[in-house]
Amino acid sequence: MKLGILMSGQGAQTVGMGRDLYDNVPAYRDTIDRASKVLGYDLMTTVCEDETKIGQTQYAQAAIFAMSMGIYNALADVLPKPAGFLGLSLGEYSALAAAGVLDFEQAVAILKDRGQYMQTVGAANPGKMVAVMSDDQALVETVLTDLQAQGKQVYPANFNTFAQLVMGGIEADVDAAVAKLTEAGVTRMIDLPVSGAFHTPLLAEAATQLQTRLADEAVQEPSAPVYSNTTAQPFADVIATLGQQIIKPTYFAQALQGMMETGVDTLIEFGPSNTLIKFSKKIAAKDVVRYNVADLASYQATREDLTAVTE
Repeated sequence: MKLGILMSGQGAQTVGMGRDLYDNVPAYRDTIDRASKVLGYDLMTTVCEDETKIGQTQYAQAAIFAMSMGIYNALADVLPKPAGFLGLSLGEYSALAAAGVLDFEQAVAILKDRGQYMQTVGAANPGKMVAVMSDDQALVETVLTDLQAQGKQVYPANFNTFAQLVMGGIEADVDAAVAKLTEAGVTRMIDLPVSGAFHTPLLAEAATQLQTRLADEAVQEPSAPVYSNTTAQPFADVIATLGQQIIKPTYFAQALQGMMETGVDTLIEFGPSNTLIKFSKKIAAKDVVRYNVADLASYQATREDLTAVTE
């Protein structure tokens, strides 16, 4: 088995996520409790079981990170040594922590602040994001470039698969892009329920705040390559790349393709959903073995399979 680790991003969260794991898996509970100590509030009851807070960027980021790391820690004793790590946006912090680049408590503290920066700046600079389902991504980029030349603020934000590109920006300008793409023959576009135009210049102030926040943070060498959404390559300068990540497009599809080219044959997604595993079905070969661990049942099933493989 050559294992690739995937870490869920923001938007994967659900009310009550992780409760069954918290009640039944000691290693998971310990991880969540460690995060709560850093945050200064009970993460499980105050955020994960609060319908309002779990949807807010300032709370959701640390919650998703803690859940992803809690599952990872709970399965650590049966996991083969990973060959690579990859998270989607926020999930990069989970990937970096799992690979030993960031300390767990260090990452929680950073995400507490990152989430607040993005919540505040996003509210002050409201935007919209739309997923464009088309395998002609060059067309989408051309339309957006043409609109930018006209002074419109609409940008490519997420290259999730080679047939799904999310664009973001000011609402009216995103709507203009939707109209242009419709005229060009694109038939499927989906509005996303987000609180801001993430990974666009509308979040520039949050990026500046984060860059200042990260300036004195220490990082360690990874246990295996961690692939950056921003560069689609393994991280080189971690601090500089994370500082730009908020306002740069994510290239998850290209990063996953690069990781798969190293011979990875098994993928496991850790976090509240199976979104990245779904993306992987559009990117990686069909014979790749896939797991997602999001609750007690999937944790138990994955542990059983991994135990059988490693024995």
